[in-house]
Order: sequence, then C-alpha cells, then structure tokens
Amino acid sequence: MIAWPDGRSDTTSSVRWLQGRCAFIDLRQPAAAADLPRLRTIGELSFDHCAWLAQQQGFAGRCGFDGGYFQWVRSIDFQPRTPYDDAGSLCWQGGVLVETGRDVAYVEHWHRDPSAPTLPAAAVMLREAHSDTAAALLRVGSMFMFARDRAAAPPPYRSLAECVAGAPSLRHAQQLVDCEISFGEVHATEFRITASSLPFRIGDALEPRFARDRMTTLDRAADGAPLVRHWEITAGEGELAVLAGRCGDH
Repeated sequence: MIAWPDGRSDTTSSVRWLQGRCAFIDLRQPAAAADLPRLRTIGELSFDHCAWLAQQQGFAGRCGFDGGYFQWVRSIDFQPRTPYDDAGSLCWQGGVLVETGRDVAYVEHWHRDPSAPTLPAAAVMLREAHSDTAAALLRVGSMFMFARDRAAAPPPYRSLAECVAGAPSLRHAQQLVDCEISFGEVHATEFRITASSLPFRIGDALEPRFARDRMTTLDRAADGAPLVRHWEITAGEGELAVLAGRCGDH
C-alpha cells in the first residue's frame, strides 16, 4: 500500500522489491496487464504499447542510512528524474514495515514474505563498455532482479507518460520505454525471468556468466535473436559466485 499527501492511494499495483545489504532493485506495475507478452522485441511496440509501459515504475541503486532516514540512491530509474530524493524512515508496526517519506509525505506498507529465504544475498553494479549503459544484478535467496538502463535519459521533471505522448516518432517512444527491470527465480543454475518492465522478456533466461571482473548476460537483439551483452563489474557486495550459473574460463 502507498498513500500520497493529496489523498490518493494504491493497493492494487504489483510491486516487487528486493533489498540486499545496500543494493536494491524495485519494479512496480499497474494491476491491469496489457496484452504484450506475444511481442518479441522493442521494435514491435506500438504507440499504445509504449503508453501503457510508461505507467510502470522501477529503479535500482544503493541504499544508505544517516541514522534517521534511509535513502535509496537511484543509478537506474524507469521514470524521469524528479527533484526529490527517495528517502524515508522505516519502522515495524506488528508484522508491517511502515515507510514514511522525508521529502514527500507518502506512507507505504510492506509485508515480508516469511516463506522466502534471505540467503544467499549478493549484487553487482555493471557498465557496458561500448555504450556506457548501466545495469545491476541482485539476488536474495532464490529470487533475483536485473536492471538495465535505457541508452539515453528522458528529460527530467516530467512523467514518462508525458514524454511518450510528446515523442516525435514511434522509434523515439520505443527508446524511451527501453529500460529493463526484470524479476525472476533461480533454479539450480538457471536465472529465469518471470516479470519484467519489458513483457517480451518474460520467460527468457538471463544466463549471467562471470569472467574475472566482467560479466555477460543474455538479451534480445532488434530482430528477436539472442544477444550477449558484455559488462564490466564496477562494484559488488556479498559472495558474487551465487550470481552466475557458471563462471567463465578466463
């Protein structure tokens, strides 16, 4: 549940938040799902598809604590940058974790899944060498989340829906929503995506692989063919070996 100071509230959106030691990834999707999973690539999205996807929220980065407030510093954000920090206080009220905003007077209620293991927990911050694109991978127990930034940042202080509505072309609208925030489950050595800001990624295997200070993940090319992305690991936490199905040979 989230409630805003203007009286609005939301109890129906699907929200997935994984919090590691410091790293976090969050995906928030409207309750009414669009008919998108049959599409194979970003290039198959229509203006209407882009408009629906633009309603989503999601972010990734690192969390800090100053003794009074937690702050989630976003290195990747599905929505354009806002003038406010993502910061708030946290306290337990019975079995509910209550988050109260510092800069915006929102209130959120969080419920822990008691059946979900919290170990192993590890994360890496990533950067693609040839494009300077940022990404992040976080695992908590048998669940993982992966975030990959879009190639160009949208203008700040507007909603993504407004940016898409004003896009000069379909290609530009597609580029605006081309920010992946995916959630999935780990089975043995397989990282399988079960929810995503890009619905055509649902069912895909992420296939993270290590090779020294680098990592590869599996993506989709513009024509839907498998695409291997090559990342440099810029920061990490926890036992990184649990983030890969297998390690590279060199």
